[in-house]
Amino acid sequence: MWPIYLFKSVRPRQWLKNMSLFAAIVFTGQLFVAETFWRVVGAVIIFSILTSAVYLINDIVDAPSDRLHPFKSKRPIAAGKLPVEVALFVAIVGFFGALFLALLMSTFFFFSCLGYLLLHVGYTFWFKRMPILDVMSIASGFVLRVYAGAFVINAHMNVWFLLTVVSAALFLAVGKRRSEMTLLTNVGVAIARHRKVFSHYTPTLLDVYTGMFANTTWLTYALFAFLQPPVVPTRARLVGILAMLPRTLSAQKLLMVTVPVVIYGVMRYLQLIYEKNEGESPERVLLSDKPLLFSVVLWAVLVVGILYGFAG
Repeated sequence: MWPIYLFKSVRPRQWLKNMSLFAAIVFTGQLFVAETFWRVVGAVIIFSILTSAVYLINDIVDAPSDRLHPFKSKRPIAAGKLPVEVALFVAIVGFFGALFLALLMSTFFFFSCLGYLLLHVGYTFWFKRMPILDVMSIASGFVLRVYAGAFVINAHMNVWFLLTVVSAALFLAVGKRRSEMTLLTNVGVAIARHRKVFSHYTPTLLDVYTGMFANTTWLTYALFAFLQPPVVPTRARLVGILAMLPRTLSAQKLLMVTVPVVIYGVMRYLQLIYEKNEGESPERVLLSDKPLLFSVVLWAVLVVGILYGFAG
């Protein structure tokens, strides 16, 4: 049965986060270029192997505290269903395998993967016990993903988009902490006993952080959408509709259409954090909440349609 528990422990649902490697290829107009597209797909697979190895090490180290958590106690390693030796062996193979494949693909992609690995080793053993640094470490993982996707295709990323990624990552990380604190309080678990860093946070402080990064997320995205220069897709132009429109409705301005969708997504996620206490696992929320999932899909369709379908 342990192969099944191993599959659960590598957390395939978390691979959804690695889709952020596609950001660079989408916003630089190369999405429909077969060569670059498949390079990014390969990079996503490599990064997924690496992140799964990180999750195994994290579960091994956190097993004692996870047993005090109402949900994490059911993780295979914490529950004693997956031998630590097996998990450690798979993690080590995953580390070296992913780094080797990353080096074959790109030197800077290798360094981004190595940076992610070192960041999360630091998080597992040190940063998660340090207030503020624990949240910033989680957010840094998303930034490294975006840079990794850019390194693979040697693309330049708009600084406003990177600021959006930073803000959104911090928003998700703080929301995760806020929901976890509420959950542990509601079930009567000693918060500081489960994770000592919670003794340095208060609900009010986390509320301030959440509101701050919720605002910066949509504001930086709005600036990105307004200032993003028109993209000329490489080899793939779906329809040249823009030629029939006045300059007032340029592709650069049309990207602003996606801003209300982003605002709705941020507001919906806030509602899930405070009304339903579902922010502890962002990927589970995204896959289970239909309004939020619809807003993400709609945003993706609009972005691709505007950047590629309205290219003149």
